[in-house]
Amino acid sequence: MKKFGKLLGFDPVAKQTSVRTELIAGVVTFLAMAYILTVNPNQIFGGVDSPYWSSAFIATALGAIIGTLLMAFLAKMPLAQASGMGLNSMVGGLIGGWAGYAAAFTPGQAFFLVLISGVCFLLLSLIKIKGKTFRELVFDGMPVAVRGAISVGIGLFIAYIGFQNAGIIVANPYTQIELVNLTSWDTAKTAILAFIGLFLIAILDKLHVKGAVILGILGATVIGIPFGITNLSVLAGDVPGISWKFWENIGNFFTGEFTVFGSFVDVFTGDGVAPAGVSVFSVIMIVITFCMIDMFDTMGTIVGCCAGNRVLSDENDKPHNYGKIMMSDAIATCSGAMLGTSTVTTFVESGAGVSAGGRTGLTALTTAGLFFAAIFAMPLFAVIPSAATAAALIYVGVLMMKGNIKNIDFGNAIKATSAFLTIVVMVLAYSITKGIGVGLVSYTLMTVVAYLFGLIKYAITKKEKPTWDLSVVAIIVSLLFCVYFFVPTTLF
Repeated sequence: MKKFGKLLGFDPVAKQTSVRTELIAGVVTFLAMAYILTVNPNQIFGGVDSPYWSSAFIATALGAIIGTLLMAFLAKMPLAQASGMGLNSMVGGLIGGWAGYAAAFTPGQAFFLVLISGVCFLLLSLIKIKGKTFRELVFDGMPVAVRGAISVGIGLFIAYIGFQNAGIIVANPYTQIELVNLTSWDTAKTAILAFIGLFLIAILDKLHVKGAVILGILGATVIGIPFGITNLSVLAGDVPGISWKFWENIGNFFTGEFTVFGSFVDVFTGDGVAPAGVSVFSVIMIVITFCMIDMFDTMGTIVGCCAGNRVLSDENDKPHNYGKIMMSDAIATCSGAMLGTSTVTTFVESGAGVSAGGRTGLTALTTAGLFFAAIFAMPLFAVIPSAATAAALIYVGVLMMKGNIKNIDFGNAIKATSAFLTIVVMVLAYSITKGIGVGLVSYTLMTVVAYLFGLIKYAITKKEKPTWDLSVVAIIVSLLFCVYFFVPTTLF
């Protein structure tokens, strides 16, 4: 098994792991993020009734395969990629006509804008300044306070996704959200199953059982059968949109009348980049928005998954092979757009595989292989209920909180406030990018004001000359975030 890993270019021994652990970690990562295969087509096209749905499902799988293989062989990291949540909603809004523009975009037009953002990323990943790519300079220029808070916020964000997927946290018309009503079995059973899965994972991890996360997921799946949650009819192909007839779906993807791939090609034959009535400025702002979300979602995710682990990151919590990770992300976005899916980005659920012991690209290769298998056997993977995978997501949040909260300097008021805002906004706004943006802008603003007051104080007292603790990169990125937050994308 060790020779197998080295043959593929991975060295599990050097990374303090084993081939068996890497394979298990890859399975865990896939199980935690497999929901994207059905959720992404729903987010973009509104459900299985859409003629594009099956093609979007295949495009989602292919985008994940390409992106994750790049992580395996180019970046050599245990990270997985797929169509990003939030970004797919934005694409769906453009196509559905409810994003506030003068007209609905065709699928091809929306994916073409995703492609442009991917090309921009690729250029930013290639252009070097003083030996570092632009995206590396952005990472290095981020204030330590904000950078340290990212991984904690990501952990809570992952856990919050798990709470929602399991129905533990539900909507409330008066308080926005609340704990599900546990007195009603019909509404509480998925939440209870998620808690059971979480407790199983925690107990097995406490007992140092290898593969605790995947065992917890499988255990919750089995328990979900008598609960009436694990839907075994999926295996019979009785659920609309989930079929064993993969050959029909694949044929439709490449040759059918309603192919996402074909819709993308149509942009070059008359549809144009945007529908009539949509200004050039609006198109530019859409592309910038895609760029901002992808850049900081990816940066936040990989920091959150790798921080505190010296096998995966350095003493400053900068992930190893950072430039190649970003390159993988950019190429995957371009490839996914041409195939017919939204921005492909690194998934926060990669943290589940890392927590299960994933340390090399073999973890990513395993995940990619399972995405490929899912194209041909979707019902087999769809039978795992979201409540079971939600347990894994919540436990990842526990691990990321435990390992990284101590890295935040709460002794400095400005650092503590900006770190707090990064964490809280990331969760409450349901956006990694917005959390980072609010944290960075607040840090920049408070630091500049404090420095100016410090200069005035120094001019009067001649004591304690203030030090400038802000990089040029941080200022530039803060200004870009101000554009992102305050400039409407629907201006005409």
